[in-house]
Order: sequence, then structure tokens, then C-alpha cells
Amino acid sequence: MAILIDESTRLIVHGITGREGSYHTRTLIDYGTNVVAGVVPGKGGQQVDGIPVFNTAKEAVGGTGGNVSVLFVPKQFCLAAVSDALEADVPLIVCLAEGVPVHDVLKMKDQQKKGSSILIGPNTPGIISPGKVKVGIMPGNVFSKGPVGIISRSGTLSYETVNILSKNGVGQSTSIGIGGDMVPCFSFVDALERFEKDPETKAVVLIGEVGGTGELEAAKYIREFMSKPIFAVIAGVNAPPGKKMGHAGAIVTGEGTTAGTKIKALKDAGVSVVENLFDLPAAVKVKGFEN
Repeated sequence: MAILIDESTRLIVHGITGREGSYHTRTLIDYGTNVVAGVVPGKGGQQVDGIPVFNTAKEAVGGTGGNVSVLFVPKQFCLAAVSDALEADVPLIVCLAEGVPVHDVLKMKDQQKKGSSILIGPNTPGIISPGKVKVGIMPGNVFSKGPVGIISRSGTLSYETVNILSKNGVGQSTSIGIGGDMVPCFSFVDALERFEKDPETKAVVLIGEVGGTGELEAAKYIREFMSKPIFAVIAGVNAPPGKKMGHAGAIVTGEGTTAGTKIKALKDAGVSVVENLFDLPAAVKVKGFEN
């Protein structure tokens, strides 16, 4: 099994006529994703590689039964695109853009709370259930099918981690990039809750970094609710206070946002924390969760 996306996914691509949207749509189709529609205001009635384009998400859902939206739109247009998808009650929305204004994200979250849609991002590489479907920009070739769930704030760290796991015989059920911006719309806890309920996910790897309190919230949730083995890697052990380390949210602003504090909290919750990514496959295999 997988969480959030699987063979039943019918994908709507917002921004499909743009350079990035059209390019990545082809990579998604090549991976096996069922792309059923595109959305670009003012370009309804056109087609991209045979895929119909609609003016709104509501029209796309009504015309094709789309149930997942991915946004290949610039940051200044993300609020309008997310709002459009939320108004159409698309069950899952993935917002890829980096640098979306915080006030726009807060408006997205406020609108999301009024419905049942799940919103992942912004600043996420997307989500993938290996061998089934990809929604985003991650390199599908490094992923392999298996029983380990992946949750990460960093796209590149998740690719590196997955590549190491795959080369050592440890496949993945679903890998989720929750995003590295200051205000994520989908959290570690949101993902952990779903992995706990997935019968074919046997263990979870959490990839965190400095900044924010998401990992601390995850530690509390793990201690109280998780029955499955959890492994973790926390980047930024030597990050200096006040210096942004790539992501907008990766900045040490207090004791609770340091790597050391997060590592201690996770260890106290029973999580197996590894210092080096290359030690992760052996740690997982000791628990017996390799393919």
C-alpha cells in the first residue's frame, strides 16, 4: 500500500502550459502517473500532449474526475492556484514553489481549514509512492518499492537518503517532502499519523533539520501514538545561531530549534537517530525491515 497517492490518483497539473509545467508533466507521465487535466486560467479548451486544459480546477474535476492537484506556478500565483483547487474540493493539493509569501501561506491554511482538502507545501519536491505514482519533481529513479515511509523537510536530503537505502535493499512505501518554508501546511505529525495506519509501512524515516519545532512535535507524537519503529537523521548539528541554512525555515532562533535539542527529544521518544546517512541502512536492517 501507500499513503495519500496510489494507482487511483488522477492528477491535475496547474500551470501545464508553462515551461516547467509542460516539462515535468511529461516526466510524471513517463513515471506512470495518470495525468488527466491541466488548469491555466484563460487557456481552457487547449491541449498539452493530448491532455485537456481547463480554466479552473472545478471544471477540471467535473470534466475528468481529477483527485490530486500539483502546482507548477510561480510563487506570486500560488495563493490564487491553491484557492482555486480548494474551492474545487480537490482532496490532495501539492504546492511546489519556494519563497511563497508567508501571508499568502497563512491565507491558504485558513481557507484549507474550512474544507477537507490536504495541502502539502509550499517549497516541497512533492510526494511519491515508488512504482506507482509520482507527484512532483523528485528523481524517480532513486526510489524503490518497499516497506519504509520517508518524511523530509529537505528535497535533496530525501533523495540522498532514499538513494542510499535503495542501493542497500531498503525500499520505500511513500516518500513525502513536507517543505522547508517557515510555515508548512503539512507536518511531520500529519505524515506519521497516516504511516501508522498504513499496514504495509513497517517503519518510518524522519529527515529533519534546524529551525522550527516540527521535529519536537513529532517526538511527542511518536512517544504517545506510534507503534512502528522510527529512524531519524537531523541535519545542521554545527549550524551557527541566526544563520539561514538554505531553507527559509532552517534557521536556529532559539534553543528548541537546534539540531541537538531535536536529537535529544527524538531519542527520548525511542527514535533511532543516526549521525551519518550511510549508517541508516544497517540500522533499518537490524530491525528487519529491508525488502
